[in-house]
Amino acid sequence: MIKTFKKIWSFAGKEKGNINKSVFISFIYAIFSMLEITSIYLVLSGILGGSQNLNIALIAFGLILVSIFGKATMKYYSQLQQTHAGYFMVANKRIQIADKLKHVPMGYFNENSLGEITGVSTTVLETVEMVAPMVLVNVLSGLINSLIFTVMILVFDWRIGILVVAGTIIYLTISSSTEKKSVMFAPKRQKSQAILVSAVLEYIQGMSIVKSFNLTGKGDKTLRYALENNCESNLNMEKMFTPYIMMQELVLQIFSIAIILLSVNFYLDGTMTLLNTLMMVIVSFLVFSHIQSAGSSISLLRIVSSSIDEANKMDTIPEIDEKGTNIQPKNHDIEFKNVDFSYEERKILSNINIKIPQRTTTAIVGPSGSGKTTLCNLIARFWDIDSGSITIGGKNIKDYSLESLMDQISMVFQKVYLFADTVENNIKFGKPNASREDVIIAAKKACCHDFIMELPDGYDTVIGEGGDTLSGGEKQRLSIARALLKDSPIVILDEATANVDPENEDKLQTAIESLTHNKTIIMIAHRLKTVRSAEQLLVVDKGSIVQQGNHNELMANKGIYKTFVMSRETAAKWKVKI
Repeated sequence: MIKTFKKIWSFAGKEKGNINKSVFISFIYAIFSMLEITSIYLVLSGILGGSQNLNIALIAFGLILVSIFGKATMKYYSQLQQTHAGYFMVANKRIQIADKLKHVPMGYFNENSLGEITGVSTTVLETVEMVAPMVLVNVLSGLINSLIFTVMILVFDWRIGILVVAGTIIYLTISSSTEKKSVMFAPKRQKSQAILVSAVLEYIQGMSIVKSFNLTGKGDKTLRYALENNCESNLNMEKMFTPYIMMQELVLQIFSIAIILLSVNFYLDGTMTLLNTLMMVIVSFLVFSHIQSAGSSISLLRIVSSSIDEANKMDTIPEIDEKGTNIQPKNHDIEFKNVDFSYEERKILSNINIKIPQRTTTAIVGPSGSGKTTLCNLIARFWDIDSGSITIGGKNIKDYSLESLMDQISMVFQKVYLFADTVENNIKFGKPNASREDVIIAAKKACCHDFIMELPDGYDTVIGEGGDTLSGGEKQRLSIARALLKDSPIVILDEATANVDPENEDKLQTAIESLTHNKTIIMIAHRLKTVRSAEQLLVVDKGSIVQQGNHNELMANKGIYKTFVMSRETAAKWKVKI
């Protein structure tokens, strides 16, 4: 239990102070509760003493009023501190995870990792937010307040005090056993929670496939299994807790009854006054309330501990080594020297040696899966290479800080992702401080100003997550506008025109020409008119550069490029006979 307390305090970070305040306020709350007992004692003392003094009644009434308002005030501030601590300790962790993910290799973001990250960022951290401060405060304040209550009873009668101590020890022993028993179930519950989130995400993302194949209610076996597994893990935990909860309640009831019986017995044998006997009967209903509150929270400690462990796993994600500095290169020549790269155990690129002079266009072509996209992504250091070096302006990209490296590069991907935000903010994503005027200039160069103005709120229109409310060509042009606004000296185009509809192709080509003017361009493309004009062509096959030169040079020799061009020209002559 102490280990879990330390874990929660460590996780709380800057919010430790608020948790400590909440515990202290709960202690004050207990003192106000004592005033109620004091008022009852005064009233009973007056009645049994035959006193008709109005002052005693007024004092008792005043104590009760002070107790009621004091407890309400303390409860309010204690709850406020707990809520503040829970929200901000989790918010800080989510920000920490987000910052962490900026520095991990892109290979980490596979389907399973996405579900795990989402599960941790939502359900796991939500459990910590809602439960951790409450559990910590309830347990500590419950133990402290129970101790105060026990000391008070010992003052009245040490024999009843020993009985209370015995009941408390037995209750806490059962609670401790519950907490230890939950070690078996809490991790399973967290894992089932992460699997469920992953399955729900996958199902929602693949909804169009499910509907198109009429698999509604049939193709959701994974989701159903995840739901059933999560349900089963939660039920198993509740089933495990139930006998212990019954034992705890039984212990408290037995000892409460024992307090009443012994108090009456002590009165009958003349060893306890009537006043103290009545007080013990009343106290028997209250004495275990604080320890009961602590005990019910102890059973949740393991769930909180498991949730924190799950969240802290994010800290162990391997990062790309970053010890770079802010560098502004004198030129933007790019060079690969003896570069090898593997993804896990699979070799992707082998012995790559290329030079890309600044302000030139280099086109990369080759069969699907040959390593073209990987080659481009390595320039942006989405992954670290196994051996060799990649330089920009003569400086190894590992010597750059992440920020200064990305300042040199703009990327336009084949699959464009737009955020659920305004059009303006999506364009400003790479340059948040840009003005509306700068955004409009970039949009006009990217040939997307006209369609933006036709949207309901123009540049203030909120587009759907992923840009689903826009066509493929519109999303591509917004992506180019984003890159134009960033205005980096190196531009990487990963098949940016591959999936564009014909009516938008000319507009997109104009946008790309605006983007690439006077820049160092690396492009992956299959369209002949795109690659013909490139100063340098790199032909990649099975992870190696097998041909290099301009269009005319490569056409003069047999090889993959000439075969590729001839096949495209033959395909262009095909006609459908009706």
